Amino acid sequence: MRKVLTLLVLAAGLLLAAGCGGDDNESAGGTTEATASCDKASLDLVNSGQLTIGTDNPAFPPWFEGTKEFDPWDPTTTPTKKGYEQEVAYGIAKQLGFTDDEVKWTVVPFNQSFRPGPKKFDFDINQISFLPERAEAVDFSDSYYDVEQAVVTVEGSKIADAKSVADLKDAKLGAQIGTTSLEMIGSTIEPSTDASVYDTNNDAISALKAKQIDGIVVDFPTALYMANVQLDKGKVVGRLPPGEGEYFGVVLEKDSGLTECVNDAIAKLRDDGTIDQLEQKWLAGGAPVLE
Repeated sequence: MRKVLTLLVLAAGLLLAAGCGGDDNESAGGTTEATASCDKASLDLVNSGQLTIGTDNPAFPPWFEGTKEFDPWDPTTTPTKKGYEQEVAYGIAKQLGFTDDEVKWTVVPFNQSFRPGPKKFDFDINQISFLPERAEAVDFSDSYYDVEQAVVTVEGSKIADAKSVADLKDAKLGAQIGTTSLEMIGSTIEPSTDASVYDTNNDAISALKAKQIDGIVVDFPTALYMANVQLDKGKVVGRLPPGEGEYFGVVLEKDSGLTECVNDAIAKLRDDGTIDQLEQKWLAGGAPVLE
């Protein structure tokens, strides 16, 4: 009997020790693993020692701004770190432990960024909205910008004075292929004429200038730039009613080990007020909501 009791006491002691050890190890191990997985030296990168970031060419304000000395897709030039997405990208890089000199840019056409398969970038930042079908092929980060869509035209067009979505029903609208802007034309505006589809926003702008379409649907900050810079007498007709939680996310290769690290970096940029400050700096501007 004494032997049985002794064994029971020993077993209980072992269980208690194991339980305490498990708690300690889980706490320390969890922290260590989280820290180690996002430690710069342990990151699984496309090119060792540098963070390779993709974006499209051309890249437009207010998302990117450059000078003669800098294009964001040209690694031989000097970064200006200007423009909302460019500053967010460098902010993420800094949180991951990279200096500006260790950030390299590469050209990634919009529709190529979220296609299945290996990537030549560590992450891509290019006004790419999260969609479940896209997320089947790539990883998306948490939101770095919550999206509103808007309609752009020129003064004197048939929709220049539109006050509601109903006022757009008879308009000929256009948008870039593969974008949620194009989807919003069909799902929210439902015009009587099918939308025109373009490879790039530049092509849509050319069509608007040539009066082949009445307006373009794009995200709101891009609409502001189009109206004020790219079009003569351009005008933002208004913002479309909010979609169901549309947001821009950083794109990574499917099941990338960087995804949670990028999410952690974005969370820190939100927590310290950087995201809010950058939105006010680059993306602020008023336009009515078309109900």
